[in-house]
Amino acid sequence: MENNLQKKSSGAALIPFLVFIVIYLGAGLILQAQGVEMAFYQFPSVTAMFIAVLVAFCMGKGSINEKFSIFAKGAANENVLTMLIIYILAGAFSSVAAAMGGRDATVNMGLSLVPVQFLAAGIFVIAAFMGTATGTSMGTVSAIIPIAVGVADKGGLSLPLVVGACVGGAMFGDNLSMISDTTIAATKTQGCEMRDKFKVNFLIALPAAIVTIIVLLVAGRPETVTAIGDLSYNFVKIIPYLAVFILALVGMNVFLVLTIGIFTAGIIGMATSSLGLFDFAQAIWSGFTGMNEVFFLTLFCGGMAELIAHNGGIAWLIEKLRHMMKGNKSAQIGIAALVSLVDCATANNTVAIVVSGNVARDMSHEYKVDPRRTASLLDIFSCILQGVIPYGAQLLVAASLTTAYGIAMSPAEIVPYMWYCWILAIFGILSVFVPFADGVCRKNPWNWEYDVAESGVEAKKAAMAAAQAAERPISNVDVEA
Repeated sequence: MENNLQKKSSGAALIPFLVFIVIYLGAGLILQAQGVEMAFYQFPSVTAMFIAVLVAFCMGKGSINEKFSIFAKGAANENVLTMLIIYILAGAFSSVAAAMGGRDATVNMGLSLVPVQFLAAGIFVIAAFMGTATGTSMGTVSAIIPIAVGVADKGGLSLPLVVGACVGGAMFGDNLSMISDTTIAATKTQGCEMRDKFKVNFLIALPAAIVTIIVLLVAGRPETVTAIGDLSYNFVKIIPYLAVFILALVGMNVFLVLTIGIFTAGIIGMATSSLGLFDFAQAIWSGFTGMNEVFFLTLFCGGMAELIAHNGGIAWLIEKLRHMMKGNKSAQIGIAALVSLVDCATANNTVAIVVSGNVARDMSHEYKVDPRRTASLLDIFSCILQGVIPYGAQLLVAASLTTAYGIAMSPAEIVPYMWYCWILAIFGILSVFVPFADGVCRKNPWNWEYDVAESGVEAKKAAMAAAQAAERPISNVDVEA
């Protein structure tokens, strides 16, 4: 941050970012007006970011080689590379677990345990568990809604309510999951541990989820009770999800957690004859390639952010935001507003966190907002907005899946029933002024001198001493070791 603040500020340096927003949002709005399905996903975000990167290269002084050196420095930043590896490992785990039947087993187990009269609340809980276990809101919505909508339709339950319950639960999981790309992006851009962010985040999300369940129990009872049908499942296939969740929660290194999850799912798949050896290999590769959008987006964004910072864009932004921020609490509101606006513009919560992460980190250092708190705010408010914008992928897919039952539903019809997201917004804002979720921050305060939690200061000192002795730069790998 200090380096950013020492640079001469320049609002013009932010033009590449604005180019990205205008192209991505503009294309979506035009196609939406033309009635194109999934309008905001027709112009790839990576292509828009690539154009923005080219604009960044055209700005500022220096030769193309000097600018590329700056771009490469940002793209090759340790946090960026860490995110990239975690992304592809998370993708591989989700792909293998789904291929061997784990996703379907999880859905069937959940639905078989829920009485039909409590279907709406039960779907929320099932979607929340599955979203947390798999780290993907889109996969959760795609797996659960086809089953839930059929039962709700027969039972006379409000379809927008059921769909809203499913998407709300999926966003709960997306927000909290240790292997969600939003969690990965939020923690890595802020330099904090996933389990610490989870603890802060959970204490805000849990009361919101409890209130949502109560509302669904009261308002979501069906007119008639309908049998769901065969929901057989093999509990063994659910073990990889449970293993990943528990191992990540106890603090095991995320690379090791995901690797264990991949091979646990693969071994179980082969043992139950759900996967062959070559199927296992193909599922891993499919998971890797399935993360290509967020992979390239993060890579380009990291390099572009470095060019923008070099040209004084970050310094200008912080300078302007400082006028609106008077202290710690107003800075937290500013961080929440920043990521919310970016998500509205990009219709992608991971993109919103990646784009606003560096600025949010500078703001948190300037106003002494604990990075664990900042990571939580980024994830919470990006997921809130992603869950309520009618042009977001979650609501678009959810609405489209209802057509299998001859029901034409607009994403806008679901928005009023996204009760979890609305309630989470209330608890998220309340937590800024009444810090009921900051227990981990108070017990283990952030040391701003060493930029780690107080419990990690000695390890950081030792790593710095070892690096100095070896005459090489310090890295987060040394600290974790």
